[in-house]
Amino acid sequence: MKVLVVGSGGREHAICWKLSKSAKVDKIYCAPGNAGIASVAECVDIKAMEFEKLVAFAKEKEIDLTVIGMDDPLVGGIVDEFEKEGLRVFGPRKNAAILEGSKAFSKDLMKKYNIPTAAYETFNSADAAKKYLEEEAEFPIVLKADGLALGKGVLICETKEEALAGVDELMLDKKFGSAGDRIVIEEFMTGREVSVLSFVDGKTIKIMASAQDHKRAKDNDEGLNTGGMGNFCPSPFYTDEVDDFCKKYVYQATVDAMAKEGREFKGVIFFGLMLTPKGPRVLEYNARFGDPEAQVVLPRMKNDIVDVFEACIDGTLDKIDLEFVDDACVCVVLASDGYPVSYEKGFEIKGMEKFEGKDDYILFHAGTKFNEEGKIVTNGGRVLGVTALGSSLKEARRKAYEATEWVEFENKYMRTDIAKAVENM
Repeated sequence: MKVLVVGSGGREHAICWKLSKSAKVDKIYCAPGNAGIASVAECVDIKAMEFEKLVAFAKEKEIDLTVIGMDDPLVGGIVDEFEKEGLRVFGPRKNAAILEGSKAFSKDLMKKYNIPTAAYETFNSADAAKKYLEEEAEFPIVLKADGLALGKGVLICETKEEALAGVDELMLDKKFGSAGDRIVIEEFMTGREVSVLSFVDGKTIKIMASAQDHKRAKDNDEGLNTGGMGNFCPSPFYTDEVDDFCKKYVYQATVDAMAKEGREFKGVIFFGLMLTPKGPRVLEYNARFGDPEAQVVLPRMKNDIVDVFEACIDGTLDKIDLEFVDDACVCVVLASDGYPVSYEKGFEIKGMEKFEGKDDYILFHAGTKFNEEGKIVTNGGRVLGVTALGSSLKEARRKAYEATEWVEFENKYMRTDIAKAVENM
């Protein structure tokens, strides 16, 4: 088989890496890819939103399967464009990707089908949002940009003043562009966050392993929201009790709700859960693999990923038995100092060869490229995902942090407390 992966980050590197383990795959292309992906795939200079060029490339190269990694092209309808040309593609169509593309849509869906989530209100005007904050809201409160905002369009506001300023930021200053044209104001929930990835074929849902992200830029969850500074899998906080509850009230209920709305969902649904004192609640849905969740979940998956992708497309997921190794996995992101605000790039990365030949250590590239001399240099805020497998979370954590010392670049920055919660368990 010839497979095309669309995207350029750590998630896409994890997908390409997993595809490279498949006995069914002869050739992998990645558009646009990065310097690390180039070790397992041929990178193609086409951007993820250049749908016509991607479709033309897939036809020219007689691609057997295309896998869409990123949210923007999914929400923009790339799957529909591929399907129109009779091409096999993994991911939800535009009318299903709205599950991630609009916070207001997903909240309304949960309310309609009694899927447990935080109380909320939706606003199309800054004046109406501010009136609600002045007269009715309880604090702290959460403001969410309705559209895609690179995982950063969420503001947790402790006071009314903060919330009013947040409305300005989202709706008037357009910090996240048109994503903030409409906002959701949501009840603030307390508890521990857990991410659960799942495969869906339109009617059947199969749960992958649980994982836990670290969104903030600095230790102790300080600093600004980022795309994710590290992750671990499985989450010890995702208990059998939580799993039973979510299977009963969340997972299949979401798939069935989308089908009833005429929005059959095929692909990956990422459930962002908050484990509150009143039970699990859905924080958000994503319509694709998480990043860096993919980097800790896929290394633990035993199945040939092509079999799973094809079952989702063909509606035969009920025939697949998803299996994961017992080992735990931890990913620590090496970022450019100053991320997510401003940072320099173009620094040479050294020491990556130390990962070669070590099955329990993987280096996933997120923001890297080749410079004019052919050296691998930093090319983003999140640069590398240093990933390790271990017999326990504690061991995987120790190994991941050990491996962070193997790699050097000039403004290297990381959190030192990824998976720290498991040290005391």
